[in-house]
Amino acid sequence: MKSVDQIYIDGQFVTPHGNEWFDLHNPATEQVIGRVRLADADDARRAIAVARRAFATVSRSDKRTRIEWLQRLHDAMQAREADLLAAIVEEYGAPASRAVWMARHGASQFLEAAQVLEDYAFTRRAGSAQVVLQPVGVVGAITPWNSDAGFICGKLAVAIAAGCTVVIKPSEMSALQTQIVSEALHEAGLPPGAFNIVTGRGDVVGAEIVAHPDVAKISFTGSTAVGKSILRSGAEALKRITLELGGKSPTLILDDADLQTAIPMAIDAGFINSGQACIAGTRILVPERRLAEAEALARAAVEAAVAGDPQDPASTIGPMVSARQWQRVQHYIRRGIEEGAQLLAGGEGRPSHLSAGWFVRPTIFTRVRNDMTIAREEIFGPVLSLLSYRDEAEAIAIANDTSYGLQAYVISPDIERAQRVAAQIDAGRVLINTLAHEPRAPFGGFKQSGIGREYGSFGLEAYLEVKSVLGVAA
Repeated sequence: MKSVDQIYIDGQFVTPHGNEWFDLHNPATEQVIGRVRLADADDARRAIAVARRAFATVSRSDKRTRIEWLQRLHDAMQAREADLLAAIVEEYGAPASRAVWMARHGASQFLEAAQVLEDYAFTRRAGSAQVVLQPVGVVGAITPWNSDAGFICGKLAVAIAAGCTVVIKPSEMSALQTQIVSEALHEAGLPPGAFNIVTGRGDVVGAEIVAHPDVAKISFTGSTAVGKSILRSGAEALKRITLELGGKSPTLILDDADLQTAIPMAIDAGFINSGQACIAGTRILVPERRLAEAEALARAAVEAAVAGDPQDPASTIGPMVSARQWQRVQHYIRRGIEEGAQLLAGGEGRPSHLSAGWFVRPTIFTRVRNDMTIAREEIFGPVLSLLSYRDEAEAIAIANDTSYGLQAYVISPDIERAQRVAAQIDAGRVLINTLAHEPRAPFGGFKQSGIGREYGSFGLEAYLEVKSVLGVAA
């Protein structure tokens, strides 16, 4: 049984003022593997005060110093990669292939931020004026459980690059991962208070960070419902807010695509991170005249997906993170059946070969209408919908008929045509014939998928204020 009984404030590991304990589970076995002592609002206020004090030093640092800090943060995270990988598999249940990428992703973001910083000009000319971009202030970063290290490191990297200090509230469900990340980042030796990590409940610690007048900016990744509440709360102080929220991403397979390669790629897009991903391509659009062919290929691809022990190399889909999440996914599978969608593969319950764990049967529905619940709402599990369209115009209309707009996928051998289609899709990112991530490209959503952008220079500027100084010679 592992116990996490400290948080990180002012460059030190300290005992929280909060005294609530939260059980940690291995989702592949459902067993309790540890517990974490949760911080409270007093802890959040202490961390904010420390970050505000440290801002005077961090904000005056030069570019070279920040790049050095980012390199040290990268090196420190890289040194704990093996420990982090083990924690990701045990506490989150990511299959080994995905977990390796997740364990490396956090460290890599510090180098990406350093590279952006190398070429970034904080002072520019605009006519007769000098334009200065300066750090916005203390940042409150609220991160989810589906990629703990990646989100903590990503938000911290950009804040440090901008010259901001940070109070991070990770998910209490990822406390073992957070502990390893905190220990690694501590070894980098940044100025005390430059970053503070306070694990607690969103409605306690998160709410205090969002409402506190000394927090100038909020960066939140999570559900659209919580994002809306943060926006309302932050409006009182006109905080700068970046929200990366939910998605119901379409994968448009155009009528000239080779379905033998397109369908497996579409299934992979839908099952990213065991389906627990805001970017998952959960709506697969195929030409009506090729529906039967697409169904046969999709059934085979989904049935080939293996939900099982994350440590087994054969497993491609891990368990849901919690019993609550498992129940949520089961609810949507039942809803799809009740609303008349045709079950092509999978269905309710745990895979038959497993006797324990919050595993979902990899599932795909066909003959799905875009007004069905399973096509409208974010399920956050390995449950996909196959929809048909008559022509390209209808495909684009279906893709855009959603309250979300985070990511989309287009598959076609005709790149010019795919680009024309991509230009008409309302999403912050459109991937053509690829599932690859580009860390320099801005990431964020249209509509209810969020506000603002992360990554690259666009992400850096979300942590900066713009000041014009006139009367200064060029």
